[in-house]
Amino acid sequence: MKITDVRVLVVGNPWKNWIYVKLETDEGLYGWGECTGGLSTATEKGMLEELRSRVIGLDPTNVTAVTDFLRKTLFLSSGGGAVSGIEMACWDIIAKKANQPLWQLFGGKVRPRIRCYANGWYQGPREPEAFAERAVQIVEMGYTALKFDPFGKAYKFMSASEERFAMKIVGAVRKAVGDDVDLMIEAHDRFNQTEAIRIGQMLEEYHPFWYETPVLSDNFERINEVARRVRIPVICGERTSQPREIAKLLSGGAIDIVNPEILGCGGITGLLDCFAIARGFDAYVAPHNAQSPFCTAVNIHIGITQPNLLIQECFDDSSAAWTDEVLSGYPKVVNGYIEPTDLPGIGVEINEDEALKHPYGDKNFLWMFEDGWEKRKGN
Repeated sequence: MKITDVRVLVVGNPWKNWIYVKLETDEGLYGWGECTGGLSTATEKGMLEELRSRVIGLDPTNVTAVTDFLRKTLFLSSGGGAVSGIEMACWDIIAKKANQPLWQLFGGKVRPRIRCYANGWYQGPREPEAFAERAVQIVEMGYTALKFDPFGKAYKFMSASEERFAMKIVGAVRKAVGDDVDLMIEAHDRFNQTEAIRIGQMLEEYHPFWYETPVLSDNFERINEVARRVRIPVICGERTSQPREIAKLLSGGAIDIVNPEILGCGGITGLLDCFAIARGFDAYVAPHNAQSPFCTAVNIHIGITQPNLLIQECFDDSSAAWTDEVLSGYPKVVNGYIEPTDLPGIGVEINEDEALKHPYGDKNFLWMFEDGWEKRKGN
């Protein structure tokens, strides 16, 4: 089997443009992958287009050879979302050729379904009452866990009044949903070590499920120090670009939950490597997933096969109203849980005609250190 064409499709999701790659073959099979890159939409699209001539003629069923070839093409770079998306598309083709769902190729299920936590659900004003009201609606949908960033545009430090206001948001959500719903507090790499520790200690009374990336994600020494100084779990790992970085993070001894991003750590194979590395440290994995429902589907195919999966991030119930017109076949969250489909391959189809109705938007981005970003309206 040979790849005969590489096509790129950009869909203008309001707060983050979605990027897809389609590999076509001489046997009529094709595969889809996702390459969404936040503010790097043009970069990822350009890389895919430049790699096109290198990919055409390769055998997609030799997926490891394909990714190794591309890594060397890029002078030993991981290739980010572009190469990860191509790798996904290869796996889609392999599973379709076998007429099996992707999860079956990784040894089958270790659980019948996966618990999800909701993210992206806060799309209103930064007011405690607004957060609380919307949180109740999400719980009424069946979710038992939800994540949010209560810190506004904070960077490095917060004043005492700003700290109190952030805690009012957390407290309002906790009071509204009760003690049996898990809260994940997202910090988006905002703080220096001193502020991160102080904020973490303030959060303790609300017993969050975890405190996410309170300092720069690539500063493994400081993230481990924060984890030692607060009495709540600290999670990190979404910015790792190689599975070996997960090993370095966990070697610090204070982190036991990691959240690698499939588009950053090397695609499906890279994420499987992260699970294996985490098992070596007796740690759990909660994959980062802030893209379209396509990436959710891929993560579920992997997570359903891994014994040390903790929980899965999911934005899907807060996606644009037209999402189901563009994407079909992806699994849906039911009462806070999700399970992969039995369709061959990844199982997700993309309606290219519908996708073209939602073109790239040059304002479809989040500015995380500016007022109002939590409204997720782009800029």
